[in-house]
Amino acid sequence: MEDTEVMNSDPTWWRQAAVYQIYPRSFSDADADGIGDLPGITARVSYLRDLGIDAVWLSPFYPSALADGGYDVDDYRDVDPRLGTLADFDAMVAALHGAGIRIIVDIVPNHTSNRHEWFVEALASPAGSAARARYIFRDGLGENGELPPADWTSAFGGPAWEPVGDGQWYLHYFATEQPDLNWDNPEVHEDFVRTLRFWSDRGVDGFRIDVAHGLSKKLDAELPTQAEMDAMPHDGGHPLWDRDEVHEIYAEWRRVFDSYDPPRTAVAEAWVDSSRRPRYASPDGLGQAFNFDLLEAEFDADEFRSIVAANLALAAASGSSTTWVLSNHDVVRHATRYGLPPRSSAGEKHGSQWLLSGGTAPVLLREQGLRRARAASLFMLGLPGSAYVYQGEELGLHEVADIPAAERQDPAYFRNPGVDIGRDGCRVPLPWTRAGSSFGFGDDSAHLPQPAWFGDSSVEAEQGDPGSTLSLYRDALALRHALQTAEELEWVSTDRADVLHVRRPNGWEIVLNFGIEPVALPAGEVLITSAPLDGGRLAGESAVWLRSA
Repeated sequence: MEDTEVMNSDPTWWRQAAVYQIYPRSFSDADADGIGDLPGITARVSYLRDLGIDAVWLSPFYPSALADGGYDVDDYRDVDPRLGTLADFDAMVAALHGAGIRIIVDIVPNHTSNRHEWFVEALASPAGSAARARYIFRDGLGENGELPPADWTSAFGGPAWEPVGDGQWYLHYFATEQPDLNWDNPEVHEDFVRTLRFWSDRGVDGFRIDVAHGLSKKLDAELPTQAEMDAMPHDGGHPLWDRDEVHEIYAEWRRVFDSYDPPRTAVAEAWVDSSRRPRYASPDGLGQAFNFDLLEAEFDADEFRSIVAANLALAAASGSSTTWVLSNHDVVRHATRYGLPPRSSAGEKHGSQWLLSGGTAPVLLREQGLRRARAASLFMLGLPGSAYVYQGEELGLHEVADIPAAERQDPAYFRNPGVDIGRDGCRVPLPWTRAGSSFGFGDDSAHLPQPAWFGDSSVEAEQGDPGSTLSLYRDALALRHALQTAEELEWVSTDRADVLHVRRPNGWEIVLNFGIEPVALPAGEVLITSAPLDGGRLAGESAVWLRSA
């Protein structure tokens, strides 16, 4: 963390920042309505300061019907009244900056909500109107347009085209309530530049760009089938994804970011082939792009080594730094993933069968999962580049699998019954105290049910325990600041294939033992371990930081 003067003078702060992701509706509830809010975040700034993070990334807090957890945005330049006001936002930014913490906000440019004033106007306007030209409308097939323009499938299941009753259909690659914008329309460009300036002028330090690879689209008169699209390469010419033209948008945004002092930063959520990621992270574009490779990996030494080596090379090629992340608001928490058997295929979602069973099968090895998660997190926090921490992982929280159907919220669950349980289990409100109607989240019950075991994983339960996961994160983040050095890494050979050993330029060494047998420690001063040493050796499934002699 830094004082305000240093914050204002360092344009490269993001390169090795530790960023804490806040899912606002599930972080802290100040007004007892069961939903987390901006005043709740402000009230917890001291917790964030003591944790030792450099910035927070705020998931959407805009007005929304919550058809997709806030990623269906009604108004990009306001605050959801359930979460607060613009004055509350300004107070939160001031409190964070006062604690030396920067703020990154989520921008959702691929689609609006169906309640956005533009889309309401589009539905009230005829085909071919300027209002409809802001979105992607097409005439339906069949005699009266009663058939969709193509058989495309939405990411949340079901058709990706929705009829509007006059023979036309609109594209929504995600939920029906999330109509895709037409980025060939200059008015769309102008409005998002206005949005970027609106939040930058209010003190926002950076932006996380949702679905950054999806904005530019090329829809010919005759649309391909879903099967034909699935067979197309993602090499810059796909009709929907990772088109080369999308970088023209980000070059425009970069000019906006660089007009501020210090320049605003941005990070792309771009699910693209790793070879195409550097362009999103280019200094001429967004500047940084999420690397989800560790998040998708098994707890395996070979996978971790190849991922780290490849991504550091990609970062060097782009002139950026890489980003490391193990959990976020879209995936099963890594403490749980690491306690389940490996996936049977690369296309299988981590933990999907376990979630569908309500958390009963396969058996979750909770202690092993947490042990591995602590080790992987300590390793990640020692790597060059920025590190993203998802709220609750610093408490060692597991995924919540047994949420009753009547209380689920994720559209993926309702659109894919029996196939996809959705993402609610990683979005359950945080436990702050051992007891209470919502474990200190607020003064009333929370918007998603919390399990009874949350009390033992609460901030109150962990903050006085030097062996807790919270203490591990606090100690590691403090050491990360003290030890931070050039963005370089050297691989040190080991006698075991299941042990990784890396060295940073100032003698900072990180060792991760993926095996179950202890391993001898290299020479040096032990600074922190993810688990107690085993007879002076590094225990199985644990990590250590040392300073070499």
